[in-house]
Amino acid sequence: MVNFSTEQLRALMEKRGQVRNLSIIAHVDHGKSALTDSLLAASGIISMASAGEQRATDSRPDEAKRGITIKSTGVSLYNEIPVEDIPDDKLPNGAEGREFLVNLIDSPGHVDFSAEVTAALRITDGALVVVDCIEGVCVQTETVLRQALADRIKPIVTINKLDRGFLELKLDQETFYQAFRKHIDKINVVISTYEDGSMGDLQVSPQNGTVGFSAGLHGWAFTIPQFARMYAKKFGVSEEKMCEKLWGDHYFGANKKWTTTGEPEDRAFNKFILTPLSQVVHAAMSNEVEKLTSMLSSLNVELTKEDLALNGKDLVKRCMQRWLPAHKALLEMIVMHLPSPAEAQKYRASALYTGPMDDQCCTGIRNCDPHAPLVLYVSKMVPGVDKGRFIAFGRVFSGTVAAGQKVRLMGPNYVPGRKDDLAVKSIQRVVLFMGKKQESIDSVPAGSICGIVGIDQFLVKTGTVSTAEDCCPLKNLTFAVSPVVRCAVEPKNPQDLPKLVEGLKRLAKSDPMVVVSMEESGQYVVAGGGELHMEICLGDLEALTGAPIKVSEPIVNYRETVTVESPEPCLAKSNNKHNRVWVSAFPLGTELTDAIEAGDITPMHDNLARARALVNTYDWELDVARKVWAFGPDFNGPNMLRDGTHGVQNLADGKQNIVSAFEWVSKEGVLTEESLRGVGFTILDVMLHPDAMHRGAGQVIPAARRSMLAAQYTAKPKLVEPVFKVEVQCPESCLGSVYSWLNRRRGQVTDEERRPGMPLFTVKGLLPVAESFGIEGILRAETSGQAQLNMVFSHWDLVPGDPLEANSASQLIVNKIRTRKGMAPDVPALERYKDRL
Repeated sequence: MVNFSTEQLRALMEKRGQVRNLSIIAHVDHGKSALTDSLLAASGIISMASAGEQRATDSRPDEAKRGITIKSTGVSLYNEIPVEDIPDDKLPNGAEGREFLVNLIDSPGHVDFSAEVTAALRITDGALVVVDCIEGVCVQTETVLRQALADRIKPIVTINKLDRGFLELKLDQETFYQAFRKHIDKINVVISTYEDGSMGDLQVSPQNGTVGFSAGLHGWAFTIPQFARMYAKKFGVSEEKMCEKLWGDHYFGANKKWTTTGEPEDRAFNKFILTPLSQVVHAAMSNEVEKLTSMLSSLNVELTKEDLALNGKDLVKRCMQRWLPAHKALLEMIVMHLPSPAEAQKYRASALYTGPMDDQCCTGIRNCDPHAPLVLYVSKMVPGVDKGRFIAFGRVFSGTVAAGQKVRLMGPNYVPGRKDDLAVKSIQRVVLFMGKKQESIDSVPAGSICGIVGIDQFLVKTGTVSTAEDCCPLKNLTFAVSPVVRCAVEPKNPQDLPKLVEGLKRLAKSDPMVVVSMEESGQYVVAGGGELHMEICLGDLEALTGAPIKVSEPIVNYRETVTVESPEPCLAKSNNKHNRVWVSAFPLGTELTDAIEAGDITPMHDNLARARALVNTYDWELDVARKVWAFGPDFNGPNMLRDGTHGVQNLADGKQNIVSAFEWVSKEGVLTEESLRGVGFTILDVMLHPDAMHRGAGQVIPAARRSMLAAQYTAKPKLVEPVFKVEVQCPESCLGSVYSWLNRRRGQVTDEERRPGMPLFTVKGLLPVAESFGIEGILRAETSGQAQLNMVFSHWDLVPGDPLEANSASQLIVNKIRTRKGMAPDVPALERYKDRL
């Protein structure tokens, strides 16, 4: 039974020092949802007996069926921490009591759903990183940790699934310790690589309590400070000193003296922590009731008759839950080591807000002020109870959001001063998320997470909500993966087309990353992050449409680029021959392209600051660096248009038309009409007719477009394909199969390492996305199901071969794409775009 009310939660929201917002992030199947159950059970949402097995935050039927989390789920929890867990003098600075509000988001671990992780991280301040003690730090662990650090999220770590080490693999204590140490070192390497200096030292270590050890399925966990409190009195030393002794090279031998060298069994962590744990586990598994009750009574743990009637793993779970309940260790880590909103927003404000750092909205965000103008960021849309309606899920960064409030809704394409992607509407209701259901609440102040009802028709996926007219939007989400896999969809019955269109609109809202578009041929195309993501999205689409649909084979999203600068200016004349545009193309380079995609160089930045960065970091000439006209496609993509002209008459009148042509070209390149990536265009000269009648959009846009396509054509164009980073875990007997399978599919191996203490190898490599379809089934068949595969989007890479050379591999791909789009298979000749003087 739930042991708190919405009134208690609302009262705690006013005390910003008592609020913690965190995401639980990890690789797939490392135990996030099972661990979350313990925190829900502590608040009475589920029973303690079912914690670990119920997976209460997996609310969708397909999540329960597949055993993985697909959508991130938010829960607001009320917790009161007793004095024996955290003494008064140990409470964090700014605490106003022992009651804490924990806004928790359980996020997916599968790489295909990492957009859900990005959306969750934006509205939280801390992250609990869960690492499987057997598998260790995997490819997705590094990806989500990197995302967290980029968003200035403070991490804490728990090493999970200790029950597997005790019960399945029966690891000895020194193997356990060395594995833990290796995992923690790997995490600290990632943190040191990506950490931001503004957040202070983020390195994690067991001694200071930022690393915990847990068994989510069995509902128990501990931290070194917990054991230090038990042993400090016995050894007559302070708790801090005992924490130092219980980790690292500290040994307590038979002579009862501390040394820095010794036998593995005398290591303090092994002797004082792992030995008691293994004794209790083995006594419970052997059903040695007298020995078990004797050990537990010495730890002030009493078992009931019902408990003693259990046996095997059930008895282990009950004993360990009674002795070391997981929620106590996790709450201690969350409360003591994660920042409150008031602390976190001081260093996050500058990374989130796109406007001036001294205006009233940014000041309100920085101070987490509930009386400042409202600034709320909507990170995703959650399907509501009413069919077809959505609840906007977000975080109040400044001010207070309340029902009936009139607000400005700024979408991701809103530019201050314009009216595009802007709406002014009233909020109908404010709700708190409680896993599968929502609770209504009157208002929510700065620092807390909530849902808003009534604005879903005006925001597609994400956006900024504010009451201030001069408020600038918060920074848009940037995803670690790209929607690189596409499928064309159509209804089986043509009469159901209106239903399909409505279903596609709802699908676009419900998923942070999915992209729905319509081809020139009239086909509707859905783009997702991978095979599993597409499978889930298409299942959702059929449910949202309410009618059967036909789906094409998966298609890979390619991009076009250039590899050299155009050897000469490319001229194109308007249809009336009175206007001329000269353009050259050049490659932006990998570093600048990545910087644009990461949001380090954007059209929103101050022009002078951006020019300085282009000159100092990317060796641009100052003259053209100050005259960047546009980014594309969609005004924020990884392509640039710059002005290299001098003294051209009427250029201001033609500028908007040339920018429109650039946006068109950056969406549809010369080879396959796919988007461009990493291409810069320089306007070298423009000749416009003096009479405005003869230099309109209908004349200038087609001419500018043809000159840019000609420039791309002459700059050695190439196709760019998405590449997955692959991680395969398999026994030594399967290594040959894995290597030959990668070689057959244009893959390459980058690393191979043996798992310590286990007969398993981890093979890391790169694999083009185009070669990855159906790969899991093939690999399973070739290795008799012994290999486990993980794939995450890594980067874009050039397709080998020249697309303009007959019968090259690249040209075959170009012909295939053009045929699918209903165009002539061969790329037209240069003369179609380039005019003679």
